[in-house]
Amino acid sequence: MRATSPELDPAILIAATEDEILRLVGDQDESTRGLYEMVRYHLGLDGSGSAGKRMRPLLGLLAYASITGEYEPALPGAAAVELGHNFSLIHDDIEDADIERRHRPTLWSLHGIPQAINTGDAVFVLSRIALHRLTELGFSDTKVLRLMRLYDETCLALCEGQYIDIRTSGHDDPMTVELYFDMIGRKTAALISAAIEAGALLATDDEGVIARYRAFGWALGLAFQLNDDLLGIWGAQQATGKEPSDLARHKKTLPVLYALQNGSAEEHNRLMTLYATSAPSLAEVAEAVAILERTGARDYTRDQAHRYRDEALAELDAAGVVLPEARAALESIIVRVISA
Repeated sequence: MRATSPELDPAILIAATEDEILRLVGDQDESTRGLYEMVRYHLGLDGSGSAGKRMRPLLGLLAYASITGEYEPALPGAAAVELGHNFSLIHDDIEDADIERRHRPTLWSLHGIPQAINTGDAVFVLSRIALHRLTELGFSDTKVLRLMRLYDETCLALCEGQYIDIRTSGHDDPMTVELYFDMIGRKTAALISAAIEAGALLATDDEGVIARYRAFGWALGLAFQLNDDLLGIWGAQQATGKEPSDLARHKKTLPVLYALQNGSAEEHNRLMTLYATSAPSLAEVAEAVAILERTGARDYTRDQAHRYRDEALAELDAAGVVLPEARAALESIIVRVISA
C-alpha cells in the first residue's frame, strides 16, 4: 500500500473543512452573537472540547480526491454534510434527553430546549447555504441542484429513521432485526452514503462511477453503525465517548434485538426483565451481556459489520478510478473505525 500524500492527510482535510464551516458560523453582529456561539460550541469549534471525528466530510473529500486528485473544490459540500449531521445531533440530544455528548454537556442541557431547537434549525439552514458556494467555484447549476436534491432526500431519510426509532422505543415490543436494519439505513447509512456520493457527483458525470461510490458509502454506513453497536456494549468508554454499556441505558441495538429474536423463551423473558429495570446493577448488566454472548448476538453483529465493511471495499475497487493515495486513506479510515 502506498503512503498517503501530505495533501490527503486527514488532519489537513478536516482543518480545511472546519475553516469552510467557520466562514458561515464565525462572529456575527452583537444581537445574534449568542446563536453562533452555541453553534460553535456544539461543533467543537470554540476550543472547549472535542469536535468529533469529522468522518463524513472527510469521506466525501477523499471520494472527490480519488477521482480528481484534489479536494479543495469539494469543501462546501463537505461543510454541508458536517453541518447537516450536527443539526440532527442537536435534535437527537433533545429527543433522547441526553445530557452529555463527547464528554461535554449537550446544548439543550446548557441553554434550554427552545434555544437548542432553534440552534439546530439554524445549523440545518446553514448546511444548505454552504452548498451555494459551489456555484461561485464554477460548478454548474444543474450539478448544484442535483446535490441539493440528494441532500434534501438524505435529511428526509434521517427524519424517517428517527421516527422509527422514537416510535419503537415507546413500545414494549422490540423492533425486529429487519426493521432495525431499515432504521439504521435511514439514520446512519444514508448520510455516509450521501457524503461519498456527493464527492463523486461533484467529481464526475459518469453515472456508473457515481453509483459505485453510492453503494460503497451505503455499505460503509451500515458497517459503521454495527461496529458502534458492538463498542456500545463491549467497547471501552474512552474509545466511544459514551457510557461503558448501552445496556445500562436500555438501548436496543442489534445485539440486543438479535438475542431477543433468536434466544430461547427463557432468555428472551429474562432480557426483557433486565431492560425493565430502571437502574440495572453491574451484576445485572453483566447478566445481560452473558445472554447476548450465549445467543450468538455478539458474533452475529461482528460478522455483519465485517460483511458490510468488505462489501464497501469491493464497491470502492469496482469503481475503477481510485487514486492510490486516496484509496489508501479511505481504507485506513475504514479499518480504523470498523475494528470491533
